[in-house]
Amino acid sequence: MDLPSPTQLLQVALCVYGLGAAGSLLALRHEKIANLFGFGCSMVGACFGIGAGVLGLISGLGDARAAFELWPPLVPYLQLTVKLDPLGAFFVLIVSFLALSLSVYSFGYVRGFYGRKSVGVLAAFYNALLLATTLVFTASNAFFFLIAWEIMALTAYCLVSFEHEKSETRSAGVLFFIMSHIGTGCLILGFLLLFQAAGGQSPGDYSFDTFRTLGDKLSPGRRDAAFLLFLFGFGVKAGIVPLHIWLPEAHPVAPSNVSALLSGVIIKTGIYGLTRVLFDFLGTPPNWWGVTVLTIGTISAVLGVLYALMEHDLKRLLAYHSIENIGIILMGLGASLMFLHTHHPVLATLALIAGLYHTINHAIFKALLFLGAGAVLHATHTRNMEELGGLIKRMPKTAFFFLVGAVAISALPPLNGFVSEWLTYQSLLQGFGTTDSLVRLMFPLSGAMLALTGALAAACFVKAFGITFLAQPRSEQAAQAHEASPTMLVGMGVLTAACVFLGLFPTVFLRLLEPVTQQLIGQPLPAYLCRADGWVLGNTQELGGTVSTVGIALMGICLLPIPLVLWLLFGRRARTRIGPTWDCGLRGLTPTMEYTATGFSKPIRMIFKALFRPRREVQREYDYSPYFAKTLRFESHIEEAFVTRLYRPLNRGILRFSRRMRGLQAGSIQAYLIYIFITLILLLMFAL
Repeated sequence: MDLPSPTQLLQVALCVYGLGAAGSLLALRHEKIANLFGFGCSMVGACFGIGAGVLGLISGLGDARAAFELWPPLVPYLQLTVKLDPLGAFFVLIVSFLALSLSVYSFGYVRGFYGRKSVGVLAAFYNALLLATTLVFTASNAFFFLIAWEIMALTAYCLVSFEHEKSETRSAGVLFFIMSHIGTGCLILGFLLLFQAAGGQSPGDYSFDTFRTLGDKLSPGRRDAAFLLFLFGFGVKAGIVPLHIWLPEAHPVAPSNVSALLSGVIIKTGIYGLTRVLFDFLGTPPNWWGVTVLTIGTISAVLGVLYALMEHDLKRLLAYHSIENIGIILMGLGASLMFLHTHHPVLATLALIAGLYHTINHAIFKALLFLGAGAVLHATHTRNMEELGGLIKRMPKTAFFFLVGAVAISALPPLNGFVSEWLTYQSLLQGFGTTDSLVRLMFPLSGAMLALTGALAAACFVKAFGITFLAQPRSEQAAQAHEASPTMLVGMGVLTAACVFLGLFPTVFLRLLEPVTQQLIGQPLPAYLCRADGWVLGNTQELGGTVSTVGIALMGICLLPIPLVLWLLFGRRARTRIGPTWDCGLRGLTPTMEYTATGFSKPIRMIFKALFRPRREVQREYDYSPYFAKTLRFESHIEEAFVTRLYRPLNRGILRFSRRMRGLQAGSIQAYLIYIFITLILLLMFAL
């Protein structure tokens, strides 16, 4: 019996997602049925999607047999054709694996909405979002891609606005909607440029296969315009600085399983789009493309982690870290573009692998962290870290899973975040010798900023884990917290296992990326990347740097008995005295004596005060003397530079312009006819 092909598995996955969306709407009045059926379908569809992604990467899928018609053509130019190539299979694997773990988690998580919100609506839009995102990764022409892209944006908007009775949720949803459609407008213009260059005469001119033949045939001006439009359009969805403002607003207000999907998958659609266009459509890049992407990535990484350090909202902190990690991914992609320009395909392959490997790593550990934050929110009903604390005693399993995610995102060995950042370092450090121009200084500067980002990320998650899970509870909600349900723990456990596997055995997965590098660069994996039968990770040079995460883990395990041996030799006969914890001479420790999130981040806030522009307000109330305060109120605020200096003035300018343009709507038919006449004249002039 022959095994099913990747496209057959993909077809089943798409059908199951569609069935889950429709069935959940039919079960609106039955919460438990909607929960089990909706998220059960998404789990089953995800399993088929994982099979399609893995088999697609193994087989390569380089021919037309990887394509199928999703729906018979009814409208000219509208061909709903799906094609699974290696790049699409890689991203289908990401969305499917996350959908599996998130669906298992959702069984227990959505019970918190019983009797309060419609679980059927949540499950329906959740399945619709998975369906649309999978179609984005597999659409074979621009028309179908944009349709799937818009459906994805609309379903994501509905999920972000799920708890629409809250004002912050409504404003975050509107901001996401506006930014998404601004980005879509840029994508439409970019695809129109490619369509026009392809001839613009037949439906086939919208095909991605046609776009691949354009390459260096495009004029330099048209290529540069297309690059900027796609960078802006996909950059909005990816959340690059300064187009990131929707991301820290939308992630905190969405349900936590949706937040994990947004950060793990939806922003990766921007990375997919940039990779598809820059490496597959536009030919050999000029040097300034790579410099631009590398610069934006470096700025996004540093600013993302700096703003994350200032946050007290746990989910908002994680949202800013998504900006940071998107920056790290773009550093790999930007370096790869620069290597392609200087004709170093092996280094370009290494940098591309670093970016793509960090893409899946970030999807996994960031989803894990959002699920951990969701379990905390589910148990305490607050996202404010200042009101948490002591949760490690009440939620020990959640605390362990969150700690693993924190170690992974901090790029500490031997977990997966370390591997992809190590590969990024290797590509940046080797880039200095690829050219004699001053542009080569970009590589060590970006490497230094990546090191700074890693150090700040580690500090940030010491704060996030310590303030949230350690010490004493700071509120009644934290004191009454309870462990997450079994299905929630299983969902987090699957992602934890993936973080460990991708960290300890990276070469196993890196071999799956060879069809992707062959497709995009025409280059197999570097010869020295996998050494010692896959137990050691190298780079592009025979005598270059190597690392073995398995060796690091084994070394750590071997060192564990040393403290026990020392205790047996020297400390077993020592006298042990047990006494109270030092409490500064007071009558006992209280939560008010603990380190706060504000206090932890103050040194960083003072060092980077030119960026944050901190301000504080102190209010005191006295009884009789100014030396004895009855109450003391302290508030600290920082400035989000791009919001206050760019978007708010832009918003005010648009509103002023709109008020002035209101006069054109005079209610006069004659005036409207004049407008139409002038528009026709201008269009005729443009056409001629």
